[in-house]
This record gives sequence, C-alpha cells and structure tokens, in this order.
Amino acid sequence: MKAKWLSLPLFIKHANRIFSTVLPTYRVSLHLSPLRKEDIFINMTSEMKAPYIASSLQLCRIMRPDDANIAGNVHGGNILKMIEEAGCIVSTRHCNTQNEDRCMAALVRVEKTEFLYPLFIGEVAHATAEITFTSQHSLEVQVKVMAENILTGAKKLVNRAVLWYVPCSLQNVDKVMEVPPIKYDSGEQEEEGRKRYEAQKTERLKTKERIEEVVPPPSKPEKHTVGFSQSSLIHLVGPSDCTLHDYVHGGVTMKLMDEVAGIVAARHCNTNIVTASVDAINFHRKIQKGCIVTVTGRLTFVSNKSMEIEVLVDACSLVDAEKVSYRAVSAFFTFISLDRFGKAQPVPPLKVSGEEEQRRYDEGQTRYLHNKAKRLAEKEGKQ
Repeated sequence: MKAKWLSLPLFIKHANRIFSTVLPTYRVSLHLSPLRKEDIFINMTSEMKAPYIASSLQLCRIMRPDDANIAGNVHGGNILKMIEEAGCIVSTRHCNTQNEDRCMAALVRVEKTEFLYPLFIGEVAHATAEITFTSQHSLEVQVKVMAENILTGAKKLVNRAVLWYVPCSLQNVDKVMEVPPIKYDSGEQEEEGRKRYEAQKTERLKTKERIEEVVPPPSKPEKHTVGFSQSSLIHLVGPSDCTLHDYVHGGVTMKLMDEVAGIVAARHCNTNIVTASVDAINFHRKIQKGCIVTVTGRLTFVSNKSMEIEVLVDACSLVDAEKVSYRAVSAFFTFISLDRFGKAQPVPPLKVSGEEEQRRYDEGQTRYLHNKAKRLAEKEGKQ
C-alpha cells in the first residue's frame, strides 16, 4: 500500500473524529514529545507506524446528574472508570508503536487510589495519564484527575492513581507482548520505578494466597453487624462492557465494585457516603463476554469516621455446563459518612462475631493504622 502523508493538525483532527465515535462524551488531547523539523509530517502506512510516542493523554468529561448520588457527589466508580480508560488508551497506544503483532493493554493491578476531594455535577473532570515505568512485559501508568469549575475557572486535584498493564496480543489473548521501553530523565527515576514494579509484583502474589470464599449473611442479621450490610450485585457481561478481546474493561469492573461498596456503607450508617480511597485492586483472572459476575461487598473494619469494605468479584460462564465460579478481582474500599454540611461524621461501630470476622477486623485495623501513619509522615515531609 502506498504511504499517505498527513499534516500533524489533520492527523489529530482524524484521531479526534475516531475517538469521538468510540467515546462520544470525551475529548482526547495528544501531548507530544518535542518534534524535530523532519517529524512535522507523519507517515501513515498500512502498518500505521508513527515516528513519535505521545508522552501523555488527557480525557475530559463534564459531570452529569446520572454520574452522581442524590446529594450531588459524583460516584467514585465513575471516576475509577475514567481513570482506567485513560490508562488503557495511553498503554495500548504505546505498546503498538513497535510490536508487529497488534495488542491491547489489559489492566492487572491498581495501586492505592486516593479521593482527595469530591467531584460535583457540572464540574469538568480532566484525567491525565502518563507512562512512568516499563518492564519487559508490563508498564506503569500514573493518572491524575483535576476538577474544573467552568463558571469560575478554579481547578483542584481530586484523584490520583497508579495502574499496571500488560499488552495482550489481539491474535492470542494469552500471549503477553513485549513492552517498548521509555526514556527516563535519570537513572534514579528508572531505579525508583523498578522498586515500585518489584513491590507490586510481590503484593499481587500475596493477594492470590489469601483468596477467601464469600459466606452468605444470616436470614435476620442484627443491625450494624457484617451480615446486616453485606450486599451483592449480579451483572451479565455484555458487548458494551468489553475490550476488543471480548474481555471486560477493568474500569467497568471497578465501577461495579464501587457501587456495591457504596451500598454496604450506606446500609451501615444510613447517611450520605462518599469514596475516600481504594486499596490495591488486584485482577486475578480475566472475565469474558457472556459471563455472570457476582460482586459482593462486606465490612471488615470501622474506625471513628471511616469504613473499610472488602469487595470480591466472582465470575461464571453463562453457557458452561459445569458452571464453575472463580475469583476474578478483589480490593478494599474506604468510605466516609458525611453530614448535611458535607463534613465527615462518626459512623456506628461494627459488631464483630466469630473468628473469621475478628481476623478480618484486626487485619483491617492494621491497614488503617499503617495508612494513617503514612499520611502523617507525608504531611510532615511537606512542612
């Protein structure tokens, strides 16, 4: 096929037209590394190879009423979905710059995600994703979400997250492709990234070892017990939930998880609740189109003003004769209760019974104290 030459502005115009068809509510901005004079034109061959790699990507979306709860706070799951979409696009684009075999980036882990401030209806969310580390078969993407008040022009950082992806071949989803390396500003930056890579790899292995079964709650549970607020959501995976591989988008799964966690928190305290943070989300196995997913949330620990909720995602093929269920995803969500002025308020204590609930409570308390100490250390370091 004969090569076609497009000017850079025309190329970006075509790219935005394509993305507006796939993601009509988003605006895609390409932030390119500095171009040389000879790079002003992009050689659009049949193999679609470009002589540059975009350093970051930004998705922008206005928050609408159906994105929020009755108090006007945007659901954390909608933000998680947007974060994952930004990470998936920048990862997939990067991994297809050198590989001959086309591939799609699959989400395997999300590090602790912080919800610094709430988003409200009418604000514009800007999710900026940047690749910060690459190993041979995986890459780290850091995403920041800014909220913009389009009436006053005020902006603030509301979320930040770290995601890990692996590129899977479009021809064979079980084949993990090699990741093109990125250039680092310094050797220290690369070394810090490698430490983060080794740490998340170790944590993922630990999580696989402690996968537990979900115990159904008693028929008439006592108020403020684990069984009283435990909730489940059943969802049939359809085409709109899936990637080009016909496997579920990580962002779709995270949105369902946040919804269930929110129901658990609301049932426990019976007030307006918002997502405060999400501990590491581990994607153990893929979920294919046509599967039935059961998302279950249960309280594990309650402090004075926060609730930790374990969310487990199990999947089962709808057409499989054996109907074997497997654990696909797991994570811990932290919610806080808000008063009518939007301030955090005390939540009812959790009534724990049995060895398993006590063990999960103690583990949750350890995580709570660890995260609290970490936040205090970071705050003192900034002063």
